[in-house]
Amino acid sequence: MNSIDVAIIVFYILLTIGIGVWISRKASKGLDDYFLGGNSIKWYYLGLSNGSGMFDVSGTAWMVGVLFLYGVKSFFFMWLWPIWNQIFVMMFLAVWIRKSNTMTGSEWILTRFGNDKAGRASHIIVAVFAIVSTIGFIAYFFEGIGKFMTIILPWDLAIHFSDFTLLNSEQSYALVIIFLTTIYTIKGGMFSVVATEVLQYGIMVVAGILVAGYAFINYTDVQINSVITEEWRNVFFSSELGPHWGDKFQAFNNLIDTEGYKMFGSLVGMSLFKGFFASIAGPTPSYDLQRILSTKSVKEAAYMSGFTNLILFIPRYLLIAGIVVIALVTLAPEMNLNPNLSGADLEIIMPKVINLHIPVGIKGLLLAGLLAAFMSTFSAFVNAGPAYIVNDLYKKYFKPNETSEHYIKISQVASFLVVGLGVFMGFFANSINSLTLWITSALFGGYVAANFLKWVWWRFNGWGYFWGMFSGLIVASLEFVLDQNKGNFTPGTWLYDVSEMQAIYLFPVILAFSILGSILGTFLSKPTDIEVLKSFYTNVRPWGWWKPVYKTLKKDDLTFEKNNEFTKDMLNCVIGIVWQSSMIVLPIFFMIRDYPKTIAALIVFLVTTTILKFTWLDKVRKI
Repeated sequence: MNSIDVAIIVFYILLTIGIGVWISRKASKGLDDYFLGGNSIKWYYLGLSNGSGMFDVSGTAWMVGVLFLYGVKSFFFMWLWPIWNQIFVMMFLAVWIRKSNTMTGSEWILTRFGNDKAGRASHIIVAVFAIVSTIGFIAYFFEGIGKFMTIILPWDLAIHFSDFTLLNSEQSYALVIIFLTTIYTIKGGMFSVVATEVLQYGIMVVAGILVAGYAFINYTDVQINSVITEEWRNVFFSSELGPHWGDKFQAFNNLIDTEGYKMFGSLVGMSLFKGFFASIAGPTPSYDLQRILSTKSVKEAAYMSGFTNLILFIPRYLLIAGIVVIALVTLAPEMNLNPNLSGADLEIIMPKVINLHIPVGIKGLLLAGLLAAFMSTFSAFVNAGPAYIVNDLYKKYFKPNETSEHYIKISQVASFLVVGLGVFMGFFANSINSLTLWITSALFGGYVAANFLKWVWWRFNGWGYFWGMFSGLIVASLEFVLDQNKGNFTPGTWLYDVSEMQAIYLFPVILAFSILGSILGTFLSKPTDIEVLKSFYTNVRPWGWWKPVYKTLKKDDLTFEKNNEFTKDMLNCVIGIVWQSSMIVLPIFFMIRDYPKTIAALIVFLVTTTILKFTWLDKVRKI
């Protein structure tokens, strides 16, 4: 590590913490200021903050690995999250959510199910889900940043006691970075988070452009073409993955065969099936939802969501593709000789490239950018998770009449508690990939059914929501326990078979349990009060099965009209997914010098942008 690179990183850390603490005085007025910025932050700052929060180190390292191994088709792996839930939010969900004028997702639930016993049960379970998912993501960040920093930085921070290792170097690095980020996040709340994330977004974009430029200038198309095949470049796929690598790199073809995604058509099909329901279910109760609720108005919520999509993908994939190009030329031959090549080797491609093949100066900026990516995502979750503990549990059920200063202090304690639990969980995680798949497929799988039904079905009530979410959480947690203990089961037993199965293929099972809980909970209890349903439907106007509520409202007001824009919203979502996909493959094709496909991706981007101007943007302007 050159002293220039070290100086850049130290300067960045001091600048970020300084800005976060300096701006924290704005957060002292009350919980609304602390968690939502007083609904006074401009939508484009929130969009930059939201995009920055999605630009995380663990996810970037994972995407570098899958792009390296699977080629351009790897962008379909992003559908596991699914990334195009942001398109559904942009097209209609941001508007529906922002109309509530609430502080958190679980507080929003009360506007749908009321404040009776059933409504409070639904309110508590979504708060619990938000806290569990926040802890899961912190564990995911802990695992990723530790691996990354250990390979990059030269110092051994392992802590030993006698012959016993208390903390290895990965864990020590992760704890230091997490502690520094937690300090300014807790101090300043949403104002500090957004201010630092805007700065961090700028650093990440500069770092991505510099790395892409360096890779483009220093590595030729001849070098790249000597490694990758036509299949590696091909975005289209059949039901089963064929060889992606030439005979010289047979080790990578063998790794693809053992990774569990050979039946690629099934993976994409399952991702589409899951993605549709997960996307209509809406954003999970985390930082993304907080950004929507923090906007000044319904119109600005839609603007912010669209802007997030626009500014995120091209700079992120320039960075990813730049690192992969360098790895293909410099690391692939060496990795190909490894007889024990595994998925774990893919997770350290990014730090290896940075450590060995990025020049002085650019290396420091890139490390600052990736550190920024970690800190921005981590701080977003640390701001969002404790809001549910304080506003939705502590304030509502234990201490409803305390001062703003009291609640902010409790929020700070809750933040440390959530971070501590996330770090504890991180100590027991096997890999970034295992946490990624658990969060995206199992944990979010338990979220989907209840949150899909809450929008589209009038009869669905608070107890249905509670039991749907609860059953999903239980099955998702059992899946995590099985995955982490897969080595302890006897081959041939059903426990062994389930533990070895990829989490995405367990999604239908988790969804089925969640739907069963939702349906039984709904029909074994009385419907939500009609006045609550009338208020919700009048305010939000979702499409779906709302006929009894609509007929009741129509009797009172003959001018009342229901939402008939389901078809238009779905067509916009399809166009939006193509638009988003073009922004992912465009920088990849450009970096591997496939210019005909680069031009094709650019044309698709321009055409879909033009269509969305008329079908989405013009509609939003009229709100």
